[in-house]
Amino acid sequence: MQRTCGTIARQTARKTALFAFCSSLSLTAGLSLTAGAALAQTASGAAAEGAGGAEASDVIIVSARRRDESLQDVPVAVSAFSGEALEEIGVIDLTDIEAITPNVTLETSRGTNNTLTAFIRGVGQQDPVAGFEAGVGVYIDDVYLNRPQAALLDVYEVERIEVLRGPQGTLYGRNTIGGAVKYVTKRVADEPEASIRLTGGTFGQFDAVGSFSLPLLTDSGIGNLKIGGTVAHLSRNGFGDNLVLDGVENYNKDILAGRLAVEWEPTEDFSFRVTGDWTDDNSDPRQGHRLLDVPGFPVLDNVFDTRSGLNTPEQSVVAKGVTGVAEWRVSDAVTLKNIIAYREDRTEGPIDFDSLPLADLDVPVIYDNSQFSEEFQLLYEGDRLSGVLGVYYLDANALNVFDVILEVTGAIPAVGLPGLNAFTSSDVDTETWSVFGDFSYDLTDTVSVSLGGRYTRDTRTIALDRQTFLFGLSPAFGGVERDPILTAADLDADAEFDDFSPRASISWQPVDEHNVYFSYAKGFKGGSFDPRCGANAAPDLDGDGETGATDVDDQIEFCRFEPETIDTFELGWKTSLAGGRFTTNTAAFYSDYADVQVPGSIGVDADNDGVAESFAGVTTNAASATLWGVELEGNLGLARDWLTQGDAVDYQFAFGYINAEFDEFLGRTGEDISDLAVFQNTPEITAFGQLSYSRPLRLFRDGGVNLYSSFSYRSETSQFNFRSPIDQDGFVLFNAGFSWTDDNGRVSIGLHGTNLLDKEYIVAGYDFVTNQPAFANTPLGTTGVLTAFYGNPRQVFGTIEVAF
Repeated sequence: MQRTCGTIARQTARKTALFAFCSSLSLTAGLSLTAGAALAQTASGAAAEGAGGAEASDVIIVSARRRDESLQDVPVAVSAFSGEALEEIGVIDLTDIEAITPNVTLETSRGTNNTLTAFIRGVGQQDPVAGFEAGVGVYIDDVYLNRPQAALLDVYEVERIEVLRGPQGTLYGRNTIGGAVKYVTKRVADEPEASIRLTGGTFGQFDAVGSFSLPLLTDSGIGNLKIGGTVAHLSRNGFGDNLVLDGVENYNKDILAGRLAVEWEPTEDFSFRVTGDWTDDNSDPRQGHRLLDVPGFPVLDNVFDTRSGLNTPEQSVVAKGVTGVAEWRVSDAVTLKNIIAYREDRTEGPIDFDSLPLADLDVPVIYDNSQFSEEFQLLYEGDRLSGVLGVYYLDANALNVFDVILEVTGAIPAVGLPGLNAFTSSDVDTETWSVFGDFSYDLTDTVSVSLGGRYTRDTRTIALDRQTFLFGLSPAFGGVERDPILTAADLDADAEFDDFSPRASISWQPVDEHNVYFSYAKGFKGGSFDPRCGANAAPDLDGDGETGATDVDDQIEFCRFEPETIDTFELGWKTSLAGGRFTTNTAAFYSDYADVQVPGSIGVDADNDGVAESFAGVTTNAASATLWGVELEGNLGLARDWLTQGDAVDYQFAFGYINAEFDEFLGRTGEDISDLAVFQNTPEITAFGQLSYSRPLRLFRDGGVNLYSSFSYRSETSQFNFRSPIDQDGFVLFNAGFSWTDDNGRVSIGLHGTNLLDKEYIVAGYDFVTNQPAFANTPLGTTGVLTAFYGNPRQVFGTIEVAF
């Protein structure tokens, strides 16, 4: 059954060498696909060799099951994109991946520059506050990112990106209930090399990325030692301006980042790799476009302009981490692998909900996160049996501190409210450990079965303080030291959760060109405590006659929510015909989604005057749902040697359909409102198509050119679990461009245009004016808060890269 290059790699002692060989096939084939991932990559050298040799390129190695396998052999719905392919179509960061992957949403979180909102097949998490767990796991070189801050990664010097759809709990653990995104950086090259890539474009875009690889010791008494690194400066002017704050742009970019890696191979059977990365994001705060008129402040014409008056604290994001990976090949069949990592990030920023110079709903915020993780794996590769056993440990802390300032003065004198500030400090510790295993066995040459499971134990601890102050910033943000007028929460609590996530599949590969599989998988998202909970307002939940004002047990029960789970059945069919010229990957899935966590915020009207003076978090396991759908990805090799020897015409495509409906959704009164509730960030239809033409072309030296045009479509998308004026209707984006690379891979140039029709489309926002059936209907902010954030406008940019 295992007949591909990926299988040979698993059975070869020097996996890295064969991986390089497989990659070289892609780079010399004239057309390199991420087989079924709907993306073409041209390479000039083999274009001259004609179509006959081009089809061997349709092999890409992925590690979706924590071991190297061919994409076409893996019984998992996974899309994989090589770094070269992403460069050739002008991909800038992870949010660009959503357009080319079915049933996936990857967006910039509202009011942030590099916090990631991720949904796959209807499952994810929109609120980035500590205490809420992600629904889609993001990994850098197999290291899980525990928080979404600084997880919106720019794409540079990347080996590949994999998107795994459906629950991945067995191999990737907690919080991969929707799926996983794997960002794999480039390894250090065996030979001395260096490169520089420059990009310039509209809105003053200027990016510079320099990288190097340098062997320090070769075949010495202590083995091979090499070092490599990358420095990137990524900059762009704003798409709009802040019309209130001098010198502050909106939607600009100013990032300095770097990576460094040291790889040591003392023997052929042992290797050790240490990597470090650092990102400093000094972009201006990203504020929204207000959609409601206020006397003196009409709605702005440019959706990228803002009148936000909040600039405390100054926007800043710093993220860094270090990882050590050791691998020891004990025998031809057994390899031991250990991954140890430490990461931390800190975000300071002003989030102006109302996007006005008034302090109607202003939220200065600090996110301070750290994590330590340790993972040990035993990998086995026999003639018929292969798999992995492992243990995992994570110790993480997430501290969020923020004010909620409601201090309207002067501009709306009829309101006559004193200035109020609801201060929150939420300090959440997470300690989790798990044991897991996943094995595949070839029953025959054509039939293989897989079975796996993971047991996880979570311990969550929260220290929650919520206080109300009169006037101005709290002491945490430089305000005057003073006593609060009200304490809404002073809670120290902990909770334990455990889970077992099994996985099973059967695959049938009757011939090399077809692979049919059926799988079952379970995933879970960890339980926790609502970080905005008004604990002291808890009702008498235990029936002892005391409320949360005096009963800590009621406070804990009121603020705590349980894990959510999903059970998914999937039927897949992967094909590769005509020597790889025609490839399709099809998956149909059905998911039972239970105990769905529904986070939200409600206005708190303490004096019953109809206007909220603060807001509190409300999170419950209030829903269950059924999701089913289909996904189709592939490539059609439409022509070879069409206009000239060695040219190729290809069409890559991706299509996703999902039917996501709540079976139950309990509102604040306990009434089932599932007929009103909707899934957020989950368009019913996603589609992508790209037509590309590649051929040999001599410029100043021999090389090859690839021209492409593409479209992506997303149907209507809801921003929340209720209908809102900022829901986005269906829309289409068009991109086009070309790239040229010389035969030696030393020089490449490209020109790319994105969103060529300059479509305005909403990706996130705030709505505190719409009747919210799941929550109390109390307005928040005296001016009304209806604010939208938009996707990037039309951009045109050119790139040149020179390798030495």
